[in-house]
Amino acid sequence: MAILKPGPYGHPNGKIGNMVFYVLNGQNVSRTIGDPGKPSKKQLGNQQSMSLTMQLIKPMKDFINIGFGLEAAGTVKNAFNLATSYNKKQALQGEYPDISVNYSKVVLSKGTLPAAKGISMEKTDTGVLVNWDPYYLDRELRHDDCVMILLYYPLRRKVRSFLNAARREEGKYLIELEEEWLNEPIEAYISFKTADGKEVSDSVYIGNLNGNIESPEEKAKQEKYKKVKERFEQVEADYIRLQQKDEGRHMESKAFRHLEKEYQVLKKKLENLPGKPV
Repeated sequence: MAILKPGPYGHPNGKIGNMVFYVLNGQNVSRTIGDPGKPSKKQLGNQQSMSLTMQLIKPMKDFINIGFGLEAAGTVKNAFNLATSYNKKQALQGEYPDISVNYSKVVLSKGTLPAAKGISMEKTDTGVLVNWDPYYLDRELRHDDCVMILLYYPLRRKVRSFLNAARREEGKYLIELEEEWLNEPIEAYISFKTADGKEVSDSVYIGNLNGNIESPEEKAKQEKYKKVKERFEQVEADYIRLQQKDEGRHMESKAFRHLEKEYQVLKKKLENLPGKPV
């Protein structure tokens, strides 16, 4: 996407050839259209990264609007765009096709207010108890800072957000949850904001509850990868054996050419098949 400056005839608008000109957040921009051709591995990785990032933060939008709202103020970007850009660069791990989210690096707010310290989390019979140190140094104590807590459920791709959970001075907050919401994997985050909404802290990753149970989709990917790899290993063994047999005279046969083609196809497929064991 390009940003355009005004020329002697003003700003172009609409479609010209394979270019489209339009206004985005007050700026004139352009993009190409048409068949881009077969994507490269780098492009596929970028697409997967964007898809994972959007899948992650879309249900967190209410929390992010507060968490990145102040940073977005006065710019042509909005809070959601800033959060998307930041987490796409910082909160993903691995390489295509096995890119995944590193939940400990997800950031849901950016600001100058002192962040939480002394954080802990524990599961109770009725919910999740979050604790934090209610005091901080190097500035006037403001006990009325509001606490924001977000619980993310990776298997459901849903959140429970509490935008005014408690005051900083309280030092703890019990989130009451139904049993089904309490006993599956949870990734938790905490932020602070001033009572007047003029400052916000960086978010802090509280931690994980109930472990990292794989989703049915991930299990299916791993099973498919396992089956393809097993077939590849069988074909590879036959391929190498025939190369060495009778000083390679079998390499001109139709059967060998068929085997060689299957070997190359399976090898390339494994390179781009998700589900590879970590």
